Amino acid sequence: MVKHHGVPFLEKKQKELIVSESNTNDIKKILGNPSTKSKFDNDVWIYIERKQTQSKLKNLGRMKIFKNDVLVLEIDDYGILKKKQFYNIDDMENIKIVEATTESGFRKNSFIYDFMSSMRQKINDPLGQRAKKRKAITQR
Repeated sequence: MVKHHGVPFLEKKQKELIVSESNTNDIKKILGNPSTKSKFDNDVWIYIERKQTQSKLKNLGRMKIFKNDVLVLEIDDYGILKKKQFYNIDDMENIKIVEATTESGFRKNSFIYDFMSSMRQKINDPLGQRAKKRKAITQR
């Protein structure tokens, strides 16, 4: 059994988007509405594709994430695609965000860092079992 969430075939579809040529209408036509939007100096649109499957019997049928893709699009004030970044499940484990930057850049990095940290946590502990165990231990 496979559970699918987000935009199907995100990796393939994102290749159709061309930086400095594609506009918001092209993006919506290819990918639909974004999973998340944010406003900084430019608009930031985030698209997600996530697939889970039940793991083997030895893991008691817990869900395992086998595909977790994220596409971050930055759109300028004219509605033109300014920048695109595609992350797959392997990239999220290797992301390193610089902590100290300028004020404007720090907010942007902070949002993306928080979002990617959240995704990494869901990959490592999709059912939130670690948090439940910590809570049970502290209540004793």
